Amino acid sequence: MTRKVLLVDDDAAVREALSQTLELADYDALTAGSFVAAKDHIRSDFNGVILSDIRMPGRDGFHLLDYTQEVDAELPVILLTGEGDIQMAVEAMRQGAFGFLEKPCASADLLAVLERAVRTRGLVLENRALKLQLETGDPAARMLFGTSSQVEELRARVRSVARTGAEVLVTGPVGSGISKVAEVIHLMSLDSQGAFVKRPAAGLSAEEFTRLCDEAAGGALFLDEVSAMPEATQYAALELIEQGAGTRILVGTTSDLGAQAAQGAFNADLFYRLDVMRVRIPSLAERPEDIPVLFRHYVAQAAEQAGIDAPEITPDHLVSLMAQDWPGNARSLMSAAMRFVLGMPEDVVRAAELGLAEQLARVERALLVSALGRNNGKASEAAKVLKLPRKTFYDKLARYDIRPEDYRR
Repeated sequence: MTRKVLLVDDDAAVREALSQTLELADYDALTAGSFVAAKDHIRSDFNGVILSDIRMPGRDGFHLLDYTQEVDAELPVILLTGEGDIQMAVEAMRQGAFGFLEKPCASADLLAVLERAVRTRGLVLENRALKLQLETGDPAARMLFGTSSQVEELRARVRSVARTGAEVLVTGPVGSGISKVAEVIHLMSLDSQGAFVKRPAAGLSAEEFTRLCDEAAGGALFLDEVSAMPEATQYAALELIEQGAGTRILVGTTSDLGAQAAQGAFNADLFYRLDVMRVRIPSLAERPEDIPVLFRHYVAQAAEQAGIDAPEITPDHLVSLMAQDWPGNARSLMSAAMRFVLGMPEDVVRAAELGLAEQLARVERALLVSALGRNNGKASEAAKVLKLPRKTFYDKLARYDIRPEDYRR
């Protein structure tokens, strides 16, 4: 989240005092003594908010507000005045000011307004980036949502395996979108113009497998939850693949197929034949920072399907969502978005009932897990990413009963 504030005030002493307040609160303060000096920073891509005095020589705060509205109506402007003029405050809000404060204002009041403003700006810029990604990106960028490093790695992996033409084993937890990832692999392959046929592997006969290969000739056949494929079909599938199936075979599973093969519960030869290229989808617990991005996308999608306007999603809602475990991953988050759109946001309410301390504890645990997942279970590297002393990091792991070895791949 951005922490940048463009501070505009003609009084050098006031600028200095406010700058110190902002820096103590971990904001990055850019200062300007006039509208002219501030103008070059006011752009549609400015990743911060504006805090400006109203009473300034020449172009005043209202002029700055008007100019900002023309450049980017979603760039928050908070106005300051020493006049105590209620009518001025009303006019400022009417013209689109995000907030209005009287000088001198208490630090707590100023920081509270700034916190809301930077959150709002962060969401705006994130939504714009997502929209641009949807409009201009390749299938991996358009269809695999998220901004975390884990999702960036997933997209990169999908792109690399897509053009090989080899068999691919897609793994992931329940509800993580295994079939969607398989479809993206097909769309980015050299045979993307061919058919993409997908079927559950459970109950699939050898004859049906052969027919599906013919149906998907020149394209790709995706078999979901391949661990449930009947034993006879496994032998037939191995033989057909070895002879040349005439289509690319993609399979998905939420199970540990390697362990099943080692235990004799799945044909080991077929497993090794299918496991030429593997793509692993991370769980939401490993990437909690993606929950807001996914939820906003699902809300917009659900609202469009329902034919109604999407309700406002407040930062508090998003924090509550991040505090949850989401064992059903993207699928359960999608269901929650639909309920939210239809006025039944019980998941958010339930999380809010936990109380702030427990919500924050859940978010903290999720961030610890995420850092370990990104660093292959290496605790020292994860601690560096989170900027925590090693002892503090290990104390937190012990508090939440997290074992680094569980996140080694």
